Amino acid sequence: MTSITPTSAQPVDLSRAGAVHWNPSVDELVRHVLELDGGQLADSGAVSVRTGKYTGRTPKDKHTVREPGCEANIWWENNNPMAPAVFEHLRERVHAYAEGKTLYVIDTFGGADPAYRIAVRFILERPYHALFIKQLLIRPTAEELKAFKPEWTVADMGRMKTDPTTDGVRGDATIALNFAEKQVLIAGTEYAGEMKKSVFTIMNYLLPLKGVMSMHCSANIGKAGDTALFFGLSGTGKTTLSADPDRRLIGDDEHGWTDTGVFNIEGGCYAKCIKLSKEGEPQIWHAIRHGSVLENVVLGPGGVPDYNDDSLTENTRCAYPVEFIAGAVIPSVGGHPKNIVFLTADALGVLPPIARLTREQAMFYFLNGYTAKVAGTEAGVKDPTVAFSTCFGAPFLPLRPKVYANLLGEKIDRHGAKVWLVNTGWTGGPYGTGHRMKLAHTRSMIAAAFSGALHEVEFATDPIFGLHIPTSCPEVPGEVLNPRSTWADPEAYDRKARELKGQFDENYKTFA
Repeated sequence: MTSITPTSAQPVDLSRAGAVHWNPSVDELVRHVLELDGGQLADSGAVSVRTGKYTGRTPKDKHTVREPGCEANIWWENNNPMAPAVFEHLRERVHAYAEGKTLYVIDTFGGADPAYRIAVRFILERPYHALFIKQLLIRPTAEELKAFKPEWTVADMGRMKTDPTTDGVRGDATIALNFAEKQVLIAGTEYAGEMKKSVFTIMNYLLPLKGVMSMHCSANIGKAGDTALFFGLSGTGKTTLSADPDRRLIGDDEHGWTDTGVFNIEGGCYAKCIKLSKEGEPQIWHAIRHGSVLENVVLGPGGVPDYNDDSLTENTRCAYPVEFIAGAVIPSVGGHPKNIVFLTADALGVLPPIARLTREQAMFYFLNGYTAKVAGTEAGVKDPTVAFSTCFGAPFLPLRPKVYANLLGEKIDRHGAKVWLVNTGWTGGPYGTGHRMKLAHTRSMIAAAFSGALHEVEFATDPIFGLHIPTSCPEVPGEVLNPRSTWADPEAYDRKARELKGQFDENYKTFA
């Protein structure tokens, strides 16, 4: 690795940039995306952009700088270490790369609760990235911008490729977090989701150390003021199910749970668009308008998006401010949850569409974090594959799993939240044989759980998983509730279910 003498403690010297756009308006950024960044205008007024080679996150290229301040806290088995010298080298490469370029500075907050928020400054080369992060994180008021003092700096030079032979990194893309210097460097990937997940990783480090549960979940509030949480990885339905016309949205992806309630870490939503329809997801459909960013969505004649076109990626996305969802809760805070839903997209098709969990089962399924990795969400994933992602968010967890699990258990005990396991994946057989669970059925089951209707029905205990499954549910056919009855060959179901249960138990041993 070539040695470079440091020239600045900051990743970018803005005084040496060709031009700097400080906190431009949405209208200005939209114009720059269309004129300077290859963006196209959709018929709804949203801009459509391409993310380049990477159309999803690349978690194996994400690194944490190993330094004395965080050394004892980090879950190193899950986080790729980076030597301080490598980070310094990469920072100086970014520093040199940015010189003379037109850059964008976007000042944001992470955390809707002022007691726990952090001030994050983004320095970016693509106007698309500037518009994205302006809409995805919390936007300071004009007065707050005047007094803004960044605690963290994120420099995203996505078009600067890294080189393993000279930079001491894994590949052409690198994401590096330095907790000591409060900096994040992103290079070689133009997928904007890396920016928002970097802030989430920071909050996943800071909040638990203050006794606050940080969560990879969506949240909403019912008409009776009841808050609900939806845990799950990308593709399991967090955004879709929390965008419910009968409930008010707090946020779709990242939250904290304090002694007073929950708060959104972000100020926007990041919805999957593949097969999006006005009838199936009306709130998301109407949120795609001027100021929204479509990623890798193919536009047809007249700028009409083809949401069924996955020629670029199945991980097509849209980013928009949370207030674009009708009735969203502003500021994005709520009370203590009454219901907690663990969402899983079971590719084997053996888990029930809904089950009530005991406290012990809640800890078991939370630590296992079972789902299927959905095509496009991560680089290299083409078909759904079985995956265990601890606490439903392993790629974003800097601390050890039991830190998060213990906090969740304490919160459930203290506030009496009911916990449900909901399979939004396959039924009638595994992926390739069965079919995806109907969204309408999932919505009906969740509504029945939240309203208390499921408390009045009989439950059967599954002999393999020990799960408590309702025998009936309003607006859902009875045969749907028992996954074994949906398979053409019940014995094949039993074999596959025992196979998955064995994988659960083996994975859980790592937390014993």
